[in-house]
Amino acid sequence: MELIDDKLLDELKQEAAASPRLRMNRDMRTSPQDRSQRMLNALEPGTVMPIHRHTATSEAQILLRGKIDVMFYDDEGEETARFHLDPTQGRYGVNVPAGMWHNLEVLEPGSCIFEAKDGAYQPLGPNDVLEIPEMK
Repeated sequence: MELIDDKLLDELKQEAAASPRLRMNRDMRTSPQDRSQRMLNALEPGTVMPIHRHTATSEAQILLRGKIDVMFYDDEGEETARFHLDPTQGRYGVNVPAGMWHNLEVLEPGSCIFEAKDGAYQPLGPNDVLEIPEMK
């Protein structure tokens, strides 16, 4: 058992702030036989997350604290939608459909999301990260 409370989120916030990636996750699965993906992900402003997709699973992101923007893109890298998440304003999360290009921007220190995906962890393949050529 593990209580998800301010103490746990504060610990993750400190770990994220000390990490070179400016984020830290905590696996919330209960056993190695659990083939789902459930995690807390503490995020600090400046963390870099590429535009990516998960072709085999949808992804639920629920913001527990802080403020983030979640962005969606088409195949050319054009932003098609942006959701500003802020639990103090009643905007708690998004469901990312399988195959949808997305990333996020952290707007407030100590932001933390709960993420859930179907199936066992699969690293992103080269076709699952959207490379956008720089404008010349």
